[in-house]
Amino acid sequence: MKKNIKRKILYLALGALATYLASQGLLPQEEKIKQNENPPKPGYYRVLKVIDGDTLAIEMSGKSETLRLIGINTPETVDPRKPVECFGKEASDKAKKLLTGQDIKIEKDPTQDERDKYNRLLVYVYKEDGLFFNKYMVEEGYAYEYTYNLPYEYQTEFKAAQKQAEENRKGLWAEGVCGSSKNLQ
Repeated sequence: MKKNIKRKILYLALGALATYLASQGLLPQEEKIKQNENPPKPGYYRVLKVIDGDTLAIEMSGKSETLRLIGINTPETVDPRKPVECFGKEASDKAKKLLTGQDIKIEKDPTQDERDKYNRLLVYVYKEDGLFFNKYMVEEGYAYEYTYNLPYEYQTEFKAAQKQAEENRKGLWAEGVCGSSKNLQ
């Protein structure tokens, strides 16, 4: 009985603290998004946070779910074991600009595992306007095509998109950016 009362008092105190922090503008961005926006349309999920160019967190079933985008890889910006890689900040910034606070639709791929070794949900991402985000990042040179283990559904399209980005010298492939493209794969 005493345990339940202590728990209720703790929840009330945490609620009061959250209300105060929100009134002072001190909540993390993902909390502000949940509080200030209308809920997403059915079949869509709110992006809570863009971690880097190929990883993000969404609100799913009332909690945060981390996604890893299938078929692409962007230079590292958050791996504590590695320095920030060339063009990583640009890729991460582009993903943040396009996805932060947005509603997205996700697509799983039956040719791939549901989750990676870090327990991230493996998916393709589409914005409400229909933009196929995974492919866009490759087309614009913010990411390169990445096959983890088994070929994936859009592999041919992504490889063609990378070839076009290289030929058009976009992003990672631009003149003088990151040295040789051979370093990326």
